[in-house]
Amino acid sequence: MALRKILTFEDRALHKVCRPVTQFDEKLHTLLDDMAETLIDANGAGLAAPQVGILRRVFIMDTGDGIVELINPEILEMKGEQDGMEGCLSLPGDFWMVKRPNYVKAKAQDRYGNWFEIEGEELMARCICHETDHLNGHVYTEIAYRKLTDEEIEEMMEARQEEE
Repeated sequence: MALRKILTFEDRALHKVCRPVTQFDEKLHTLLDDMAETLIDANGAGLAAPQVGILRRVFIMDTGDGIVELINPEILEMKGEQDGMEGCLSLPGDFWMVKRPNYVKAKAQDRYGNWFEIEGEELMARCICHETDHLNGHVYTEIAYRKLTDEEIEEMMEARQEEE
């Protein structure tokens, strides 16, 4: 396993539509393992392949229950609405307010090509949408409506720590 360089907003790869994965081989497994190590090192919730320069429909996430790998994901259903702070490893230090669905159901393939369904609320729903946007060449600031100040970020982080 190895750490991969996380591309920043200016990189053109983040603004391109990714191609589907067709080969579920050792090369894919290495990418997934490297992405997991990179995500853990960066202390993030999700990481999409284009963020490490690979234009394939792959992302991983860890919203509290360990790493989940989604290959060729498709969102099947969205319900409700949540409004909250969102950040991105490709825009370090920036946080914006973004409206997202509160519930998402998706299907994807695992590292071996087996299809599965996943559903989640709140942070998981936000993460699935955010990372799927990356696979479609979009960055969350395109739908964000307000950048948070340093003071607001600090207040929100303190409130989250008190909840835990």
